[in-house]
Amino acid sequence: MSPTTSGLHHVTAIAGDPQRNADFYVETLGLRLVKRTVNHDDTGTYHLYFGDGVGTPGTNITFFPWGETGRQGEFGAGQTAATAYRIRPESLVYWRDRLDERGVDVEETTRFDEPVLAFADTDGIGLELIASESALDADTVAWEDSPVPAEHQLRGFHSVTLAVETFEPTHEILTEVLGYGLDAEAGDRRRYRTPAGSQPLDLVETNQPRGRMGVGTVHHVAFEAPDTDAEAEWRGDFADHDLRSSRVIDRTYFQSVYCREPGGILFELATPDPGFTADEDVAELGSRLVLPDWLEDERGEIEAQLPPFDPPRGTERS
Repeated sequence: MSPTTSGLHHVTAIAGDPQRNADFYVETLGLRLVKRTVNHDDTGTYHLYFGDGVGTPGTNITFFPWGETGRQGEFGAGQTAATAYRIRPESLVYWRDRLDERGVDVEETTRFDEPVLAFADTDGIGLELIASESALDADTVAWEDSPVPAEHQLRGFHSVTLAVETFEPTHEILTEVLGYGLDAEAGDRRRYRTPAGSQPLDLVETNQPRGRMGVGTVHHVAFEAPDTDAEAEWRGDFADHDLRSSRVIDRTYFQSVYCREPGGILFELATPDPGFTADEDVAELGSRLVLPDWLEDERGEIEAQLPPFDPPRGTERS
């Protein structure tokens, strides 16, 4: 029997200016900058990770900031339409007011009986805050230095919404490879859950042409894999569906496998270990530029080509 993912591990997107990106996710959304490194495949670009107080898997949104001159993306089929975070039901008014005070345009709606605040970040990436009972027992760690009070902090991912031309090709991979099951339908939206059930995944059909990767779009969605043995099994399952996947790649903080599913979305499978304390203590997370061992000899050259960046610390409270 194929392994089943326990849910989302992280979401990685493409930003423009790294300073503007970090200021929004730390100072507005109250997340912690838990890791400052570089894209291992393009060392001229930062890789910034934002999560809860310790970077718990399932809380981290990460970015490759391509700079102000980076190619702009175009949203369309084969892309992530929205990344949603859980908030406690009693935090809905707090977040509505907080976003309004910071000039963030918010659309308020309801989906599957849960209130949703939908908005975009400073690069146009779709985000949602969903007031959900599942936030009450979420396995997340508050960040004591967050500008957002602990009781209102984001409780990890609620879900992602993937836009596809037609449901069936992606449905097949979700259900036959990753272990999701169809849970609910409403209009042009299908909701899927794993047996764990805490983080649904939504599919929506769109008549837009395939999107173009660039600033303002999500690069990939990562699902949690229990270990590399499970990743090896999934690689075989992808092959059985005539899909090519990568080898297992060491990303320092997790081991990863990548595969582009038939709907066009790049999926990653990532292990929970060794985690972000592989090269920094919890108290020091995000405080310096860290590089994997195989890049340390190039530190001077790498630092010289990276843009200036002053990591936000999160001090203001409201």
